[in-house]
Amino acid sequence: MSAKLSVIFYIILCLEIGIVLTLLPWIPQGTLGLSDWGNNYFLLLAARKTGLHAIQTVVASGWIRGAVTGVGLLNIGIAFWEILHFGQTVQSLQESVEPTNSSKQDAIRPATQTSTAVPDNERGNDRPDDASN
Repeated sequence: MSAKLSVIFYIILCLEIGIVLTLLPWIPQGTLGLSDWGNNYFLLLAARKTGLHAIQTVVASGWIRGAVTGVGLLNIGIAFWEILHFGQTVQSLQESVEPTNSSKQDAIRPATQTSTAVPDNERGNDRPDDASN
């Protein structure tokens, strides 16, 4: 059940981000109480703090608006892909959370069986060369 809810919330998040990023750069000033994309408070504050007043011009350009819209459309595409492959995504999430059969058998084995194999990360001499004396 948690895997299904996780996928549903992911789809909703992708749709919300996609819609906002697709439409926000093109909403005219004053619509829905929003300021213009290239003339908002945070952008002006960043330009003042950094001393880069050209940043406002760059952000307001059509190229940047188009790039942001492209990222929004990509998010909407991801959401629709997840909707179409909902069952596969839920199944893969459930498989990644559930332990495999071999790990279940390892948990059932008695603790008296110990392995004599040394892990790969251990070395015989961990001291630096100059500390050997």
